Amino acid sequence: MELRPYQIEAKNSIFEEWDKGVNKTLLVLPTGCGKTIVFAKVTEDCVRRGDRVLILAHRGELLDQAADKIKTATGLGCATEKAEETCLGSWYRITVGSVQTLMREKRLGQFPSDYFKTIIIDEAHHCISDSYQRVLQHFPDAKVLGVTATPDRGDMRNLGEYFDSLAYEYTLPKAIKSGYLSPIKALTLPLKIDMSGVGIQAGDFKAGDIGTALDPYLHSIADEMAKYCKNRKTVVFLPLVKTSQKFRDILCSKGFQAAEVNGESQNRAEILADFDAGKYNVLCNSMLLTEGWDCPSVDCIVVLRPTKVRSLYSQMVGRGTRLCPGKDHLLLLDFLWMTERHELCHPADLICTDEEVSKQMTANLEDAGCPIDLEEAEKTAAEDVVAQREEALAKQLAEMKRRKKKLVDPLQFEMSIQAEDLAGYVPAFGWEMAPPSDKQKATLEKLGIMPDEIDNAGKATKLLDRLDKRRQEGLTTPKQIRFLENRGFQHVGTWSFEAAKSMIDRIAASGWHTPRGINPQEYVPGKE
Repeated sequence: MELRPYQIEAKNSIFEEWDKGVNKTLLVLPTGCGKTIVFAKVTEDCVRRGDRVLILAHRGELLDQAADKIKTATGLGCATEKAEETCLGSWYRITVGSVQTLMREKRLGQFPSDYFKTIIIDEAHHCISDSYQRVLQHFPDAKVLGVTATPDRGDMRNLGEYFDSLAYEYTLPKAIKSGYLSPIKALTLPLKIDMSGVGIQAGDFKAGDIGTALDPYLHSIADEMAKYCKNRKTVVFLPLVKTSQKFRDILCSKGFQAAEVNGESQNRAEILADFDAGKYNVLCNSMLLTEGWDCPSVDCIVVLRPTKVRSLYSQMVGRGTRLCPGKDHLLLLDFLWMTERHELCHPADLICTDEEVSKQMTANLEDAGCPIDLEEAEKTAAEDVVAQREEALAKQLAEMKRRKKKLVDPLQFEMSIQAEDLAGYVPAFGWEMAPPSDKQKATLEKLGIMPDEIDNAGKATKLLDRLDKRRQEGLTTPKQIRFLENRGFQHVGTWSFEAAKSMIDRIAASGWHTPRGINPQEYVPGKE
């Protein structure tokens, strides 16, 4: 089985991390981008190196999928560690294991601490739980790969507490642009659903409370769906089984061919097969289909289980992002969830890494009134935010001028050198979140950057690296940027050091006035 270019990069990056001694690393691939194939190929190479490999997951379907994909992609068979099945005594070098089984003290105690040399965790956003940690701590020297579609968790315990690095990340926008996933169009519907009485449990909204809050709106939601979903293959996610069953009945009464599946459904496989074959055009479920189920022809997702957890939201939407003949985009229906106290996930959270852009995009989608392509919406929102930042920067620069500060504000520096990665930087791992060290702050101040505005070590490190790289490339210093931009010159951060020095020398020779014939607003070095 041939890997795609990004899958090859991902596999190589994982081994690079392990080979340099980083034993706990993450792989982030969007749903539908073949994460199982990647870790199947990683597993194959580990076996070639003589390792025993454990594939760890929390659901039987994921274990079965992993074993099937490994067999298809590599020809290697897998032993199973689940319920009464055990890998002990097997000649297979690969084991697919249930965390619920392995976490038991008696079961775990049968394995020497060095039995598995490599552990791969499918759906790694679950791995901080006590059950996973008990298994992982039993094999302390194993190389660990966590594989997930989204690297955050609802209880806000950052995966950086366990993993030491992010080996590789392939984003949803990249996958869509490269043609590996379906484009997404989001439509925010005007229906206002009151969530103010819904409580929080384990970092997310209580399912029971959501069901109660949602109940009065189910008929109105079905009416809205009738406008957009009649000719689509739709999956609806709901908070409770009884809510899911009730909504199925409402949809059927309005002319849909709707079915419902849940954990107790005796004919679940038959219903899923019939939905895949087109017998039903809507499938309702209570969070059953978030992982381990694929139906590429799904072209509409309705999330009626609002959540604060981006990984869960991405899993739900991911049921519709796969490519399929005749499918030109996925329609994602969003609602105006009214909540006074808590932020919840919106379509913007699927592609935005910058919180400001995400909020602006959500506001823009609410005002649009028609389906909008997510990439176009993100671009527009980013432009809006840049305009707002530039306006704020202008006010900030005016204030700085009045205060006659000698140092450059980090925001001014980032905007001047057009460094979007610095402006939108969010720390991911534990050390990055720590405050900047005294040495970092002293060095930044010496180089002309105001350190008071930098609140974490990761941002300080990135700034220092960027300053060193700019020095090597002969670009302007922060002090040159401050001096010239305070005199009205634009984007001095893109100038060379020598061009800035030349202009400052000319200003000095003119009695610290702008030389005659120079318009700072329009001046570009070398184009006089």
